[in-house]
Amino acid sequence: MGFLLQYVAIPMQKQYIYRRITAITMKNAILSLLSLLVLSCAVSGDWKTDDGKAVKNGELALASGARLTSIKEYRNFIMSGKAFTAKGAEASLLFHTDGESGYEVILHNGAIDGTRKTGSLAAVRNLYRSLAEDSCWFDFQLAVRGKNIAVSINGTDVVCYTEPDAPYRTAEYAKRLLSSGAIILQAKEGETKFKDIAIVELGDDVRNENDTLPAVDEQNDAIIRLQQRNFPVIDYHVHLKGGLTKEMAHAMSMNYGINYGVAPNAGEGGVGRMLADDKEVYEYYEEVKPLPFLCGVQGEGRRWTKTFSQEALGIFDYLFTDAMTIRDHKNRNSRIYRAEEVHYDGVTKEQYMDRIVEQTVKILTNEPADIFANPTYIPDDMNVDYDKYWTDERIEKVLDVLEQHSIALEINPRYRIPSLKIISMAKERGLKFTFGTNNVDANFGRLEYCIEAIERCGITAEDIWFPSMSVRRTRPVIIYNVD
Repeated sequence: MGFLLQYVAIPMQKQYIYRRITAITMKNAILSLLSLLVLSCAVSGDWKTDDGKAVKNGELALASGARLTSIKEYRNFIMSGKAFTAKGAEASLLFHTDGESGYEVILHNGAIDGTRKTGSLAAVRNLYRSLAEDSCWFDFQLAVRGKNIAVSINGTDVVCYTEPDAPYRTAEYAKRLLSSGAIILQAKEGETKFKDIAIVELGDDVRNENDTLPAVDEQNDAIIRLQQRNFPVIDYHVHLKGGLTKEMAHAMSMNYGINYGVAPNAGEGGVGRMLADDKEVYEYYEEVKPLPFLCGVQGEGRRWTKTFSQEALGIFDYLFTDAMTIRDHKNRNSRIYRAEEVHYDGVTKEQYMDRIVEQTVKILTNEPADIFANPTYIPDDMNVDYDKYWTDERIEKVLDVLEQHSIALEINPRYRIPSLKIISMAKERGLKFTFGTNNVDANFGRLEYCIEAIERCGITAEDIWFPSMSVRRTRPVIIYNVD
């Protein structure tokens, strides 16, 4: 029997300390095995059509609008099989259902375009990147063990959701709760096929041993409210650094209900995982591609457009950069987030601010990025007068270039930038937004400032940018600011 890899979170001073456990106890391992071998029934999965016609389990082809309902009803179970979606098709697996109640797992592949993707636990844990492709058979598994729902696609866990004692549900989804009931295969649009379906019943006391993170208090959680509105919850700016591993980010993302876009730094001068050349780009991408993250990359420093080919960086779902590294008024390379590199010698702070805006416009004009990250950042000693330095004229110059090149504006909860005023001005122009934390370690928030911006600036799902909107691959690379 192989080891089970788990991540346990221990509350301590309002933080979570993660520690790795390489095996569960022999007792729990035996109980888990018995749950499958002793408490299970024979593999089942016979179906009936809406008019009551029996359909034997096998390869099942469903035309658009068709559905099959399991003859048996289930409470705790593991369902596995293979699915095949025609190009553009969408289907769903309903469970614990009488046709109206219960949960729905979505099967829908394709570009990252804001539609919910394969593996989504609809309106509870919506996903926006699929690990499967249309016109190819892919593996799926759905497990219900007590209050825990787990979904995996092609062998990778994409949902691990534990229904709390007091779940938050809107009126539309009031019946989206665990109980017991039938399983329904439903083709919503286009043809979907299923085969090798096996459904194994489990005992009443079974639990998911990998469900180790603390349950979310949904009565006080803003993320579930966005999920219930089908508002895309994506943090595009997550770095694997400061102790945050791929495995931890994976577990946190599933637990919190926030899709993570994980990005290394491509260039020089940054902190964390740094890529130095095209070879390292391809190697890194192969590491993260099988994981349920959006795959991004950050252009770091001002030399990355010369160091990396467009072809290599083009494999990522999106690319972002910032204006936190500039050439100052004496043409010195200055990382303005480091006080020791900010020099006002010979200029006033107003003049230094003009230089920041000038450099920002040059960066966004010449570097083909999808997202302007850490936007409107200024040195700490100037930030105390943020609104004074970010005049309307300066704001408009930056918004002009974002609009000209179809670049999205990141709303950054770490720095609480840009200001709500600037966000409102950008929305009036019809600019698109992303949410991005830019974490320094594994202890970061849940998009709190982004949620505030949604409420106070009236941001809707239609205002959110997705990689399908990217135009960066069509933009020329202009080498500039390089000695």
